[in-house]
Amino acid sequence: MSRDPQPTANSSAPTPEPAVSARPAPETDPGAATDADTCDLCDLPTPADPVTDPDADGSFCCRGCLEVARTLETADNAPDESALQSRIGQPDGDKDRSPDLADLDGEDAFLSVEGMHCSTCEAFLEATAEREAGILGATASYATDTIRIAYDPDRITAADLPDLVSGHGYTATDRSADADAEGTDDSVAALLLGAFFGMMVMVWYVLFLYPTYFGYDPVADFGGYDGAFLAANIWLMTSVILFYTGFPILRGAFVSLRAGRPNMDLLVATAALGSYSYSAVATVLGQSHLYFDVTVAIVLVVTAGGHYERAVKRRATGLLSELTERQVDEARLEDGETVPLEAVEPGDRLLVRPGERVPLDGEIAEGTAAIDESLVTGESLPVEKASGDFVRGGTVVTDAPIVVEVGAEAESTLDRLVSLLWSIQSARPGVQRLADKLATVFVPLVVALAVGTATVLLATGSSASTALLVGLTVIIVSCPCALGLATPLAIAAGIRTAAERGIVVAAETIFEDAPDVDTVVLDKTGTLTTGAMAVDAVHPVDADETGADELLSCAGAVEALSEHPIAEAVADAASASAREDAAADAPAADSPTASDVESFERADRGVSGLVDGERVAVGHPDFCRERGLAVPAALESRVDDIRAAGRVPVAVGWDGRVRGAIAVGDSRREDLEDALETLSAGREIVVLTGDEGPAAERVRDLEGVDEVFAGVPPEAKAETVDRLRARGTVAMVGDGSNDAPALAAADVGIAMGGGTKLATEAADAVIVDDDLAAVAETLAIATGTHRRIRQNLGWAFAYNAVAIPLAVAGLLNPLFAAIAMAASSALVVCNSARSI
Repeated sequence: MSRDPQPTANSSAPTPEPAVSARPAPETDPGAATDADTCDLCDLPTPADPVTDPDADGSFCCRGCLEVARTLETADNAPDESALQSRIGQPDGDKDRSPDLADLDGEDAFLSVEGMHCSTCEAFLEATAEREAGILGATASYATDTIRIAYDPDRITAADLPDLVSGHGYTATDRSADADAEGTDDSVAALLLGAFFGMMVMVWYVLFLYPTYFGYDPVADFGGYDGAFLAANIWLMTSVILFYTGFPILRGAFVSLRAGRPNMDLLVATAALGSYSYSAVATVLGQSHLYFDVTVAIVLVVTAGGHYERAVKRRATGLLSELTERQVDEARLEDGETVPLEAVEPGDRLLVRPGERVPLDGEIAEGTAAIDESLVTGESLPVEKASGDFVRGGTVVTDAPIVVEVGAEAESTLDRLVSLLWSIQSARPGVQRLADKLATVFVPLVVALAVGTATVLLATGSSASTALLVGLTVIIVSCPCALGLATPLAIAAGIRTAAERGIVVAAETIFEDAPDVDTVVLDKTGTLTTGAMAVDAVHPVDADETGADELLSCAGAVEALSEHPIAEAVADAASASAREDAAADAPAADSPTASDVESFERADRGVSGLVDGERVAVGHPDFCRERGLAVPAALESRVDDIRAAGRVPVAVGWDGRVRGAIAVGDSRREDLEDALETLSAGREIVVLTGDEGPAAERVRDLEGVDEVFAGVPPEAKAETVDRLRARGTVAMVGDGSNDAPALAAADVGIAMGGGTKLATEAADAVIVDDDLAAVAETLAIATGTHRRIRQNLGWAFAYNAVAIPLAVAGLLNPLFAAIAMAASSALVVCNSARSI
């Protein structure tokens, strides 16, 4: 079969192909090393002779880690130890994060938490968890709805942890068990019920109360039974709206008080509760000037805005196609019995068939196969593995069954990536919304102003009713609706615009970070390239004797019987060529197919079969030589050129000599140059790849690429991104599970739609159409949305600069304050509705 393998324990190949990385670390069982033998960058085990260099401090597992450390690790920007386990930086520098949980003695648990929506939620949940006995520490992130808890298993069990942080509107579940659960939005029923009662309240206001405000005689005597019955009904229905529909707002206000971080919910709740409390007292006293309508308007408008944002986000998320689950939960023992993964012990022998994933890290005990490691390592070409070679859990056996002896740790490289991803996500504080940043100053200021105004009026002889009314008017006129809508409506518009262009926004924090991105890190395989093997060119030795079509069709017929990724690429190219000939009415009667192949044979470095009575050999040039086929000198140089270009040369020969070579490789995206030109405008472009040699060198030559880190193992990608963050705000673009920790570690993570589930879970945005050009568009939409948020907030505060002094002077009453508030909210809605 056609492949360009690494030398293995029983291989006689003199030199590994440069297109495939030959790092020593992946060939070593991770469980066999001590802490002192780990890489100073990624913590992978180092070989017996670690990679070192005078220009870089420490020892490393591979050349890629060394290059990253040498380039990025300086005295000024080197991160603290355990940077992967404890995210550097706090949100806006005003929140003390929990200590590094990796340094605590205990077990870790990762919980998904529904109901988080701001940075105050993070502080509240952390404080709630840490006050419980047996909890050593907690770190929450509203950006990923995750909390990581370090606990003492002797004092508390993992099953008890969700109950510790659930309550007050939060619901915690085990993250691994909740990975595929569908979230529900209970706000729909609350909003519909609130809208129903709100409509009834407003009808009664229009018929009975508003006329009295304009000097008309009241229809009902509010000092008598009829008026009391009317007011009681309005009071009751408003109570349902405030305490049921408005519960998330009240919960957010309570959380902000408990956390000591005033947010926009506190301002909205203060206005709603203030008008409600004043009206409740007025109802008891038999007065007709009731401001329950203000409470109704505030709660329903802000709730509707939040619901609209969530609804738009859910519709956008629906654009994502179902992605393949990459983790393995079962293993097949050598005797064929299938057992749960947790039942597998170190030393067990597992049978892995072609097309299946290796369940756990281990060593090949029997068999030889090409292993596709792209999901875990990012390397584009499959690697030949034989008895005695180390294989990673999560990689795919492509062409032949093997028996794997489970390593000492009985763990999977892919599972370690998942755990690393969760560690980064749970320790990644959400970017505090701009509105909440402003609220930390604005809310106390408004409340203090309202209380001060009421106090001054009381001190100067005004009645308690008048003082309370003016103070309430100050709070109501402070535009809680416009401020409450400024962010969610602008974000909803940004999510909708992105969805219309094939981009799914998974984390709204992208709108805060994206405008500041000055470094874009791109994964190579699957991002700059298509991620799939394809025929790049066909090179016959003598085109007059054997044409390119004949060479490809003969090779394709034999390769069609192989499962190897490169063989599939050759077979697909041959089929496509045959279809083109058929469409053009070209003669194709002599083109062989897989059904014409007899006596098919598979060997370590190639395949062969009888085609029309002639044995055709397809594979490595050495495979053809071993079968007595002469390789012309002209083809030797062509093979060298193919390798230098980062491609795999597939030799094809029959009748005593090699007739030509087929270049196969991971091809570039067609729009690559244009996409890089747009993306690099004002930004630095860095490429990360697990590949080395010519495959990486081809990337260095691309216009717009400023730096390339080659041979970087997956565990080191996140650390590389972390170190790049010392230069400024970083966006990471990738598609594989090996990219997931780096996507989570970056300020902005963007996943290609053709990528793995783990990558899309880690990203802030997913490009559904798998279009690299959409990366720049994603950043542009996020920047435009951020600008729209600032415009909305700017208008709201400009309005407050005029309205609040009028309220303090007693020139507005709550009714006109509510009208002005509605007008301001309408402007915010109209501004948000404009196209971005």
